[in-house]
Amino acid sequence: MASGVELTVPVYRLKGQGHGPSVYIQANIHGAEVQGNAVIYQLLELLQQQQLYGDITLVPYANPVGCNHKNGEYTLGRFDPITGINWNRMYHFNDDLPQRFVEQYPDADNDTIRREFRQWMLDDIDDQLDHNIFGLTTGRRIAYQLQRMALQADLVLDLHTGPISSKHLYCPEYARDSARYFDIPHTILIPNDFAGALDEATFCPWWDLQQAYKNIGRDLSFNKESFTVELGSQELIDLDEALIDAKSILSYLQAKGSIADNGFEPQEMTRYACYLKDYKVFYSPMGGMVDYLAEFGQPLAPGEALARILRMDNYGDPDADPLHYLSLDQTVIPILHFASASVNQGTELYKLFSNYFELKK
Repeated sequence: MASGVELTVPVYRLKGQGHGPSVYIQANIHGAEVQGNAVIYQLLELLQQQQLYGDITLVPYANPVGCNHKNGEYTLGRFDPITGINWNRMYHFNDDLPQRFVEQYPDADNDTIRREFRQWMLDDIDDQLDHNIFGLTTGRRIAYQLQRMALQADLVLDLHTGPISSKHLYCPEYARDSARYFDIPHTILIPNDFAGALDEATFCPWWDLQQAYKNIGRDLSFNKESFTVELGSQELIDLDEALIDAKSILSYLQAKGSIADNGFEPQEMTRYACYLKDYKVFYSPMGGMVDYLAEFGQPLAPGEALARILRMDNYGDPDADPLHYLSLDQTVIPILHFASASVNQGTELYKLFSNYFELKK
């Protein structure tokens, strides 16, 4: 920092027996999204009682700048205050790497490919960190250091929360079958393409590599998966709920063979999904004070009220109503809403599933 103080991040590494997928889990890349730290605490408590097949790395407080970015009673910490860029959109992606690798290793066996391509990615990150003559922003330096750890794992979970939110999962389309191992009722299926976030920065290189091999007639699978796990609402921790979420994550890790079978099973529940293109933002049609009405996670029929907006400036005006009810003409599932009751016209009021479907086994 400008004062000379070094900011550090705690990293917990648990050694496995070496014959299961390795795991990387981080939390709190956005300053206000603190519940993931509680989940990592509960995971550390539970993992001490498990037989680990793969190595597991856990990183709470992943972004110490964002964690400490306070304004009054609120934690800001979603955007780098210097550049204005989202902290979760600064990861590195070299889209030339997979094709160049296949040209050099067209006939290599799966183990060699996994080992050598991982090293190529690590060398590429190191080159960005150590040999960028024009330097890096604070945000990119943090992101690349985190990404370097994540790239060494087979399974990556990035723990987040929304403003006021239900639990939901961002899942790459190719890994949709794995969404059912989490105790999360709502899944957003994202394209297998890089758009800046950590989950994409870690699964997209392997997906692109798989496609590059497919183009030369080799059908390979590298068993790499990454997810963004949304744990509820920001600015709050709930250790009891964190224990539930930790067991949900262990259900996934058990299903993938990272830990021994110890009775962690996904709950029976109806799981809904939609594609990212159908995950819609509803913007407020007017300014005012919002009374949020719709229940998270439940289908909302056409014409049913999402919210009502109070406009006291209209009170007593015979040509204007102080209460305005907001609804849609299609069935949706509300997933999260804006944190404040005070909104401007055009504020991102709700995020909703449209054209959703049941995610079945």
